[in-house]
Amino acid sequence: MELLIKNAMVVDGSGAPAYKGNVGIEKGKIKLNMTDEDADVVINAEGKYIAPGFIDVHSHGDGVYGTDFGNLCKIGQGVTTEICGQCGSTFFPVNPKTLPQLKELLSVITPGFPEDMENWYDFKTYKEHLQTLPLACNTALFAGHSAIRIAVMGMDARKPTEEEMTEMKELLKEAMEEGAMGMSTGLIYPPGDFTDTEELIEMAKVLAPYDGIYASHLRNESVGLVEAVEEALRIGREAGVRVQLSHHKAYGKTNWGKSKETLRLVAQAIENGQKVTLDQYPYEASMTHFNVLIPPQYFAGGISKVCEILKEPAARAKIREEMTDENSGFDNYYINCGGWEGVFASVLPETPEYEGMFVSDIAKRLDKDPFDTYFDLVIANKGGGTGIYFSIGEEDLCRIIADPNTVVGSDGICKAMEEKGHPRAWGTCIHAICYFHKEKGIMSLEEIIRKMTSLPAERFMLKGKGLIADGMDADLVIFDYENLKDMADYNESNRVAEGLEYVIVNGQIVYKDKTVTGVYPGRLLTHLKKEEES
Repeated sequence: MELLIKNAMVVDGSGAPAYKGNVGIEKGKIKLNMTDEDADVVINAEGKYIAPGFIDVHSHGDGVYGTDFGNLCKIGQGVTTEICGQCGSTFFPVNPKTLPQLKELLSVITPGFPEDMENWYDFKTYKEHLQTLPLACNTALFAGHSAIRIAVMGMDARKPTEEEMTEMKELLKEAMEEGAMGMSTGLIYPPGDFTDTEELIEMAKVLAPYDGIYASHLRNESVGLVEAVEEALRIGREAGVRVQLSHHKAYGKTNWGKSKETLRLVAQAIENGQKVTLDQYPYEASMTHFNVLIPPQYFAGGISKVCEILKEPAARAKIREEMTDENSGFDNYYINCGGWEGVFASVLPETPEYEGMFVSDIAKRLDKDPFDTYFDLVIANKGGGTGIYFSIGEEDLCRIIADPNTVVGSDGICKAMEEKGHPRAWGTCIHAICYFHKEKGIMSLEEIIRKMTSLPAERFMLKGKGLIADGMDADLVIFDYENLKDMADYNESNRVAEGLEYVIVNGQIVYKDKTVTGVYPGRLLTHLKKEEES
């Protein structure tokens, strides 16, 4: 046996009460009830807790795979497995002719693009690239619907032809054959926003023979939230596949409380035989593209086209009118945030002097109209950058996490060690423990850990993950409960947690003393097909 952790309080991931015991590791697997004589290395964890490594079910870590900071932001909060390829955005499949449009879509999650990206024409070729990278934690991937659509149709705002639909389904089938988890969608972002329900049902049918998951950033998370949940459930029902509701929330103060109805719909669907899971990040603000406040129809020609449109006074006036219309019909971030006082400039690559400020404060500094301030910032940053949007209610947060079908996911984006971002990228898992258990007391330590270990392992079919039991993969975290605290916040987002002492992946220590150890045992996890499982 290579390693023994002794005298720890064991939270085994099942939800059962913690107990004091020893956890051994042999050939990357867990062995219980071992003694000192059986181990090469012994960690005395007296007074400390040990749990299964946390599973981040909604990660955008594929934008920074293999980087030092990308590894650190995950393992520095106890994540040992991340599920990437979310919100319709993946680095595959690539059509060289439409690669510029795919890069525009992905720019929010990555600092740059490798030269050989044009060769990643399917999941198999992308996997070959991925397996050359130093990964500190395990990873699994969805196939992105938007990426598939761009490869076949570019950013066209129309229905696919019969031939285009066949080509898209073939690309998705290849990804499933190669072990993708399923298909993700981002239905507030172009080109996902251009897609109707029937197209999504037809695509999702490809997943059924593989027991794949339909994971969706819903078409609307605010005024149309309930209808958007109904749409996702319909897609799963008619395609015969599992459904994952991504980063579930009720967005915008006027929509707070709608989680009561969405959770009722999920419970009803499950009662009727559907398999449905939700993920959630434990914060009252979201983060995405800085350009997301602009109505989606203006993106039909790509982000660069939007920047040109914003230079026209008449177009600005029309967009402003649509943004202030409470019945606009799209996921209106301006209204959801209660105006510019709720829109925080997180990353502005071309105008970094305004990072870390609300748009309202930037406008005051410049003595300009806040709408013109925002439009000018979008143009100056070539449509890039990220914003943080304060619009989620605490009651909905607590109600959603308490639902038996909810697991924890960060939705985190981290593009550089020095970059300002959302604290969820570095703090989600520890913050979930500190916020929901320590601060709010709405669930036990064992239950919140279950929502980051065995429950996601079960719902995402991650064999060998999520439990401390004989023969399970040795993905483990050791922490000091009393001193456990997430340190990431909105002004200093890129900070690891206090109290997290060791992170172990596949039997090897990847994190201690608040830093990476320089070993990279992370693996690409591929989804089991139905026939393989049986």
